[in-house]
Amino acid sequence: MKHQVENIAKLWEKIREPAPATLMDALGIEVTYLGADAMRATMPVDQRTVQYYNMLHGGASVALAETLASCASCVHIDMEKQIVMGLEINANHIRGVPLGEGKVHGEAKPLHIGRRTQVWNIEIKNEEGKLVCVSRCTIAVVDKPR
Repeated sequence: MKHQVENIAKLWEKIREPAPATLMDALGIEVTYLGADAMRATMPVDQRTVQYYNMLHGGASVALAETLASCASCVHIDMEKQIVMGLEINANHIRGVPLGEGKVHGEAKPLHIGRRTQVWNIEIKNEEGKLVCVSRCTIAVVDKPR
């Protein structure tokens, strides 16, 4: 439990630093909550995140989902000795979001926190709170390379 509190503080500080070379920055993903129980973030539905029909790109939704699961996973590991990597992700796209409809809101919650794997459920909703995408992501916990 103690390392979770320390990890939350470290991660929150790192996530809040400007990092212009990351996918989070490129897609405009902003973290709004980080805890041991969940992680939440928003992503704009703008020119960076839509496909050619000017609807939210499914790949952008999956990028948001994996970002949430991967970052949230770090809370539950020894960050001095371990790292996390996405092992598998799936997504069901429920409804479209047109360009200019504001932001989508994603939330990741743990389904399983093990020593070597974690499984996260991610829901992405539109501004009205309607489900846009549901995803499940499996995360591998591996030792840091020496």
